[in-house]
Amino acid sequence: MNIKPIRTEQDYTASMARIDELWGAEIGTPEGDELEVLALLVSTYEDEHAPMPPSAPTEAIKFRMDQQA
Repeated sequence: MNIKPIRTEQDYTASMARIDELWGAEIGTPEGDELEVLALLVSTYEDEHAPMPPSAPTEAIKFRMDQQA
């Protein structure tokens, strides 16, 4: 496992490709641990570089209603 911070779009793309390779790895295995760490790093990178704008309250309510149906 060679984990490093995600600082660039290239790092992000490589991390996403590695996540695809590791997808389905069993929890508690070295591959599962690598997947978990990469997912956290990717999530942090996405939060910092592509934050989602807040949705209108009506859109949030509609989304929730659609989930319940």
